[in-house]
Amino acid sequence: MVFGQVVIGPPGSGKTTYCNGMSQFLQLIGRKVAVINLDPANDALPYECAVNIEDLIKLSDVMVEHGLGPNGGLVYCMDYLEKNIDWLEAKLKPLIKDHYFLFDFPGQVELFFLHSSTKNVIMKLVKKLNLRLTAVHLVDAHLCSDPGKYVSALLLSLSTMLHMELPHINVLSKIDLIESYGKLAFNLDFYTDVENLSYLQYSLDQDPRSAKYRKLTKEICDVVEDYSLVNFATLDIQDKESVGNLVKLIDKSNGYIFAGIEASAVEFSKVAVGPVDWDYYRVAAVQEKYMKDDENFDDDEHSGD
Repeated sequence: MVFGQVVIGPPGSGKTTYCNGMSQFLQLIGRKVAVINLDPANDALPYECAVNIEDLIKLSDVMVEHGLGPNGGLVYCMDYLEKNIDWLEAKLKPLIKDHYFLFDFPGQVELFFLHSSTKNVIMKLVKKLNLRLTAVHLVDAHLCSDPGKYVSALLLSLSTMLHMELPHINVLSKIDLIESYGKLAFNLDFYTDVENLSYLQYSLDQDPRSAKYRKLTKEICDVVEDYSLVNFATLDIQDKESVGNLVKLIDKSNGYIFAGIEASAVEFSKVAVGPVDWDYYRVAAVQEKYMKDDENFDDDEHSGD
């Protein structure tokens, strides 16, 4: 069983920076990490990738050969990857035994809530390689400073969650820069918890451009609240504590915290409903506890004979 993250989000949300920082953090806590670049337009990688889609197809070549723009070219590249999924599987199989995967995807949002090729690629990998993946959807925190943009980010997040059908965590990235965009209309918790969105209406009414879309905005907010799926974690990729808190959420969502724990279903449920207070040495401690319990059980069984 292999664990990993599918890193997605709009252009400029910090996906490549995230993969670079996250891979360094995971290595610090003892995990072997393989970063897989599946963005054919990303030709300036700050990290060392184990697999690079540019070895299969390049966006620049597609645009020249087929006369496509960058958006159409990216769709073509993802379709091409889906048809050549065997290439990606062959690249990943040697890494399965002992690596944690970080998939760095393109920033074109249509790929994750409209087109099916990216989802098909992920689902095929999940089934064939027995992967346990969490979608980490990055949204630039500066969108909180503009109520209209924040509502659009909510709708994008919800659409992506429903389309991808993976364990999913939405993240407000670059949270350390949020104050540079001006004072927020509400406390940060309002934007992360995504509750009582009706309070946004007053802020939207102050902008003449948004006021004429009042009814549409209200309906979008109602849809987001009716589904009650969207909330956000926060992230400062340069802060180890911030990254660590996010890793705890991801580990709980994809089941990494259960890896190696030989326990009953009751014990699993106790871990699942407990607070997200993950100690990275807990697995070893739990394994040792159950090994001792097994030894005591064996001793009792033999003494009974």
